[in-house]
Amino acid sequence: MRRPSRYYRDFVPSSSHPVPPSQARPAGFSLYQFFAPGGLLSKTHPAYEFRRGQLQMAQAVEEALEEKRHLIVEAGTGTGKTLAYLLPVIRSGKRVIVSTGTKNLQEQLFFKDVPALERALFPDGNRKLSVCYMKGRNNYLCRKKLFDLTGEPLLSGLEEIEHYRAIAAWEKTTQSGDRAELAELPEASALWHKLDARADTCLGQKCKEYDHCFITEMRRRAAESDIIIVNHYLFFADLSIKLEAEDAPDAGVLPDCGAVIFDEAHELEDIAGSYFGISVSNLRLDELTRDVERLLQREKLYTPQMSGAIQSVRERSQLFFSLLPVHEGRSAFDSRREFLEENGEEFLALNQSLLRLGAELERLPHKPEEVFALVRRARELQVHLQFVMESEDPNTVFWIERRAFRGAPGVPTRRKSSDERHAGGRTNVFLQATPIEVGQILRQCLWSKLESSVLTSATLAVGGGFEYIRQRLGLDHARELIVASHFDYESQAILYVPPDLPDPRTPEFAAEATGLVRRLLEITRGRAFALFTSYKQMNEIYERLLGQLEFPMLKQGDAPKSALLEEFRLTPNAVLFGTSSFWQGVDVQGEQLSCVIIDRLPFAVPSDPVVAARVKAIDTAGGNAFYEYQVPGAVITLKQGFGRLIRSLHDRGLLALLDNRILKKQYGRVFVESLPPYRRTTELKKVEEFFGRRSDDV
Repeated sequence: MRRPSRYYRDFVPSSSHPVPPSQARPAGFSLYQFFAPGGLLSKTHPAYEFRRGQLQMAQAVEEALEEKRHLIVEAGTGTGKTLAYLLPVIRSGKRVIVSTGTKNLQEQLFFKDVPALERALFPDGNRKLSVCYMKGRNNYLCRKKLFDLTGEPLLSGLEEIEHYRAIAAWEKTTQSGDRAELAELPEASALWHKLDARADTCLGQKCKEYDHCFITEMRRRAAESDIIIVNHYLFFADLSIKLEAEDAPDAGVLPDCGAVIFDEAHELEDIAGSYFGISVSNLRLDELTRDVERLLQREKLYTPQMSGAIQSVRERSQLFFSLLPVHEGRSAFDSRREFLEENGEEFLALNQSLLRLGAELERLPHKPEEVFALVRRARELQVHLQFVMESEDPNTVFWIERRAFRGAPGVPTRRKSSDERHAGGRTNVFLQATPIEVGQILRQCLWSKLESSVLTSATLAVGGGFEYIRQRLGLDHARELIVASHFDYESQAILYVPPDLPDPRTPEFAAEATGLVRRLLEITRGRAFALFTSYKQMNEIYERLLGQLEFPMLKQGDAPKSALLEEFRLTPNAVLFGTSSFWQGVDVQGEQLSCVIIDRLPFAVPSDPVVAARVKAIDTAGGNAFYEYQVPGAVITLKQGFGRLIRSLHDRGLLALLDNRILKKQYGRVFVESLPPYRRTTELKKVEEFFGRRSDDV
């Protein structure tokens, strides 16, 4: 089943001639006249309610855009923040990039929020807003790769042949080239990885398919649009590419703009850090050699020298990565100097093999354009490898991550790069270099370059202020606004903290917490998310509850996230056990979700190498990392988790935090003061009364 292609909305009036964006702006009304009772929005929105906070936010955004200022806004759930920033953006007449947390939020903006705004602004239906949305390059088909594969197919098995036929047929009809249109293509399709338009294999203007390229078309749509909707991953990937490429005309895909709106801005530090860092993996080296082999086979350029160079890279890479320290998951690589003293020859040999591969490619008698891209990739890998192994940059933490893929239940859900998704079932080793302080980089390359920006989320403030987010992101001079939620939290939600459970860090916690979780779920009749800070805790309590609960139990890792959510929505009284990926970006309205249970205060793992480096940097500079970094980060995460419960004016339910340190520790006050004004209790009886149940009912 193919989804309709609606990636570009031309602004066309009743005549057949497009109206220039400068003439197309809606005018003749104030923000109040749009949002107020009886205003434009009330006449077209089926669930209209006047939200004072929405108008307040819209006015602040409009002032920031007019006065070329930065603005931070915490807009509580139910504020209607999307329309509160979209309308001022349209009225500003500037080209604006709207960056969201996920592709799902992008699609919600484009397919739901923008049409709702159009209906209000142009009720006659004869005009559209000039809006497009863009995803990362690996979401789009590379026509050159497809045509090359057509001439010399390198397909593995019947499944790839079937996928190839589907993609080849679709290419003839698609306008966008976005693989999301191909619902029948599995997410883990290995063939798509051979055909996507990722940057490291792109030839740019030298490609013979450049004029017909989906990336070229995407750039054109963006250049002709007033609003470009992207996600944070694409925004920072694009920014990092432009910084590395300096003035290269083909660098990046996003056009210049007058302002950027960052929705779900609480995610910016981690995402920016990942793109301003460097990652070198055995996968990246394997992919380089595979791409070289494909080119040589297609162009019939194989020579004994090339074969030897490829084999040398493979052997040297395998040996080098096998010698790296072995720890599960993520671990600091503080012993780089000692490692090089013992294994310097193997490191130099890998460097030399990359140099040799590049040199042999340059000596080929016939050089298709792809050769120059492969030479560049080999040199870039060599430079990156030297940096992660030899750099002494004080603002960088160096670490190793080992990941196993292809579906073992219990493996943490995380954003995977395209090479990771096609790595098979082995363990893959990543050498990482990540900035410790992202703020100073953003200050220099983003905030100082932007005319205006708006950072918004339902969870940005800690203890009623924005000091934490400003410091972490390097945003020194910004206006600030906290908009209260439209919801009546005191009547809609009750927060229960059990006073007598053991500390969640002790071995006794799981057994006693299991009994309490069972009682809470009996009171709420299931209909719950049970959210955990670790897979170990989730699995242990899930196993203990098996056979004790009469309600259907779903667990993260047993099926894809989207499938679990759909099953939860369709299964009466279900209980879903999840970890970090279910703490945010999940929206289940109505009685189906009437309870959210969180096992403990979500402090970041202190042994994580990036967290540990940031803690050390703050303490070394004379600060207090626990109160300046660890507590605020946990506050925002807790607010995100609790935010799953109340998603509409009609939602009602229980929030349970099984960690009573929030009551007993001095820092607990920061959490309490940062949460919405839920009704609060430490008595199970009050929870029963909230649901109209008595002890003998359960």
